[in-house]
Amino acid sequence: MKVLVIGGAGFIGSHTVDALIKEGHDVRILDNLQKPVHLNGKPDYIPKDAEFILGDVRNKRVMEYALRGVDAVFHFAAYQDYLTDFSRFFNVNSRGTALLYEIIVEKNLPVKKIVVASSQMVMGEGKYKCPAHGEFVPAARSDQQLKCGQWDHKCPSCGGEAEMLPSDEIIVSPPNQYAISKYSQEMIALNLGNRYKIPSTVLRYSIVQGPRQSFYNAYSGVCRIFSLHYLLKKQPTAYEDGHAIRDYININDVVEANLLVLKDPRTDYQVYNVGGGKKYTVLKFGKIVAKIYKSDVLPKIPGEYRFGDTRHIFSDISKLKKLGWTPKVPIEKSILDYKKFLEEQTNIGKAIDYAERKMKEMNVVRKVQKNPQKRKTYDNY
Repeated sequence: MKVLVIGGAGFIGSHTVDALIKEGHDVRILDNLQKPVHLNGKPDYIPKDAEFILGDVRNKRVMEYALRGVDAVFHFAAYQDYLTDFSRFFNVNSRGTALLYEIIVEKNLPVKKIVVASSQMVMGEGKYKCPAHGEFVPAARSDQQLKCGQWDHKCPSCGGEAEMLPSDEIIVSPPNQYAISKYSQEMIALNLGNRYKIPSTVLRYSIVQGPRQSFYNAYSGVCRIFSLHYLLKKQPTAYEDGHAIRDYININDVVEANLLVLKDPRTDYQVYNVGGGKKYTVLKFGKIVAKIYKSDVLPKIPGEYRFGDTRHIFSDISKLKKLGWTPKVPIEKSILDYKKFLEEQTNIGKAIDYAERKMKEMNVVRKVQKNPQKRKTYDNY
């Protein structure tokens, strides 16, 4: 099969390229090597067996060339930082995806499958349950609430405590510019794909971890943030109170999911969560990272938050598991593999300062104005 991997020089894309080549597929990569993700140009891990095209997903001429003779497409290219250049998210993510389908329809190309990468962030704050009033999907937390250090969601009916539940694919509540743009990609893929009979599948990834993940993005995962700090002998920061819940998944498990949906027609016109199946607080995750780096320094909690972030999110992966997929790689291996990757780099010294400075310049990281209640400790989370 001839497979085009858009964004194939990136983190998830490049690992998928490796797996496709290993399975005997003919692979073509389209990537614009955008900085700061690709600070040093074309990565040396790009296989010589893959055809490489330097170009932008928004360039119609380049896309028409890249799609020639292609049987299937993986679309990973995306703008994914946590900054306030709102239009860029839609210019890259929405426009690029729409152009992909536009060319296939215009040229009547016989593409048999498109897999579009989406994000857990599309589900926003996820699903909650009040003991008295049942399930609800909360709205994004206001800046006023966060400034007061009021992190957790309450029942909108009674104001009481609410329990976070695993969120399935039905949940859609994108809270920020990145999430909204990713949901637009989902709608383009599923609706245009179905209308024009171009089999398409959307995968909502949880926080993916492993080697090749960029360390210069202002926002690209707690594994990157904590690992960089411990490698450089610095104390990492936990935002809010450090008890935000997430689930993490290894890149190898993600690649298995990618290949599964490529081949399985049952996945046509469907969206699937791809997550790790276990939930962790940020502090619990930080403690695991610290242990792997043999450090007794735990994250500091300076009373800062990232405006537009979610409190908790945990993906329900039962839909994809029904197809025979399950996450297998433990979180410790993800951290160890990323540690090895970082130790091989020579240009990481300024990565922490760059990302933190950028978020503060754009007023993404903000200070709490009132002292929040301390409900928990490092030994009780």
